[in-house]
Amino acid sequence: MNVRDQAGRPSYLVGACIDVTEHKRTELALQRLNDTLESRVDEAIAARAAAESALHQAQKMEAVGQLTSGLAHDFNNLLGGIVGSLGLLERRLDQGRHDDLRRHLVNAQSSADRAAALTHRLLAFSRRQPLQMRPTDGNALVSSMRDLLQRTIGPLVAFELMLADDLWLTRCDANQLENVLLNLALNARDAMPNGGRLRISTANRELDDAAAARLGMSAGSYVLLCVEDNGSGIAPEKLPYVFDPFFTTKPLGAGTGLGLSMVYGFARQSGGSVQIDSTPDQGTSVCLYLPRYRGALLEQPEQAAPRQRPNAPAGRRVLVVDDEDNIRTLVCEVLEEMGHRTLQAANGVTALDLLAKTDPIDLLITDIGLPGGMNGHQFAERARLQLPDLKVLMITGYAEEALIAARPSTQAEDLLGKPFTLDVLQERVQTLLESAPA
Repeated sequence: MNVRDQAGRPSYLVGACIDVTEHKRTELALQRLNDTLESRVDEAIAARAAAESALHQAQKMEAVGQLTSGLAHDFNNLLGGIVGSLGLLERRLDQGRHDDLRRHLVNAQSSADRAAALTHRLLAFSRRQPLQMRPTDGNALVSSMRDLLQRTIGPLVAFELMLADDLWLTRCDANQLENVLLNLALNARDAMPNGGRLRISTANRELDDAAAARLGMSAGSYVLLCVEDNGSGIAPEKLPYVFDPFFTTKPLGAGTGLGLSMVYGFARQSGGSVQIDSTPDQGTSVCLYLPRYRGALLEQPEQAAPRQRPNAPAGRRVLVVDDEDNIRTLVCEVLEEMGHRTLQAANGVTALDLLAKTDPIDLLITDIGLPGGMNGHQFAERARLQLPDLKVLMITGYAEEALIAARPSTQAEDLLGKPFTLDVLQERVQTLLESAPA
């Protein structure tokens, strides 16, 4: 600031000097601390990400362990029934005894059917098995399962049905609904090792916006199917996780942990939802909400009378290609019983060699997943270069993938999912050959 004398001339200057050295040192130190803090935060974030990744991997391995252990348990039980029944059958035949043979065959077939149902449930859970949606009467379905359910839960558990009058129809995969109810009944039985009560009930429900929102659905009309027991119940801290894949309240190896998650997946795929309520030492209630179907009930294929078909001409030449020896031999034996001549190969390369050396064939039956670098689709295309009018029956254990990749575009093709019954195989073959030139 300038200071002037009386004449107005500058006399001297007044100023202030501030030492900012310490301030600058502090500022620099703060900057270094900030840089260090940011570095440590980055390190902490990276460490957390690594820990989360390790935890995810550990959880995944635990889930895989639970799944494989549970599947081994389930399949070992089923295989035990098959092997045991066939062993008794073989022993009876060796002894020259022919009494009660059918019972052992029926037992083996029942176990095999349950194994097929388990794989169907697994494929449906992974969305690789399409649901066969059709109008379904819940009361009729539950009533038809009564004897099976009673045998499943055993004599220690009292079984009750409470079916609503005039129950609405729903539209779902009836076979999957049967699996769901059977699975829930098995869970209830396991929760009552010393006996108890199992009740299956049905009802009609109108849900408003609030009630439907709690279940993750839209307001509307729903068919309710509930499975209730008075068993051990589920602890409150475990209840939020019961629909998670691989989660189970059973001991290690006593279940896959897929049961309730499959129930939930079925309900959601069907346009509905599922609600579970449980109290320790009092019991559990699992209720399925399935959308009301307002159309007519169609005749169910499995309830229809067997269709009488004209016999297809015998003596046709059929090539069977499958890398599974047992399946290939089985298919050939069925075809030979029908009066056809068969050729067989384990892969596409061998099959092409057969085609080049033999007379033309009338029908090709091939697995889709063939080894040797040539799958069933590719082999069929190669075969049709030689035989443009060749009829083809694809067989596969991967239903949805096969349906997408091999959906028949003409009457000259068909698709058959594994496992299949001999009657279904025979009908598919007959249908294709009926349209084939003699």
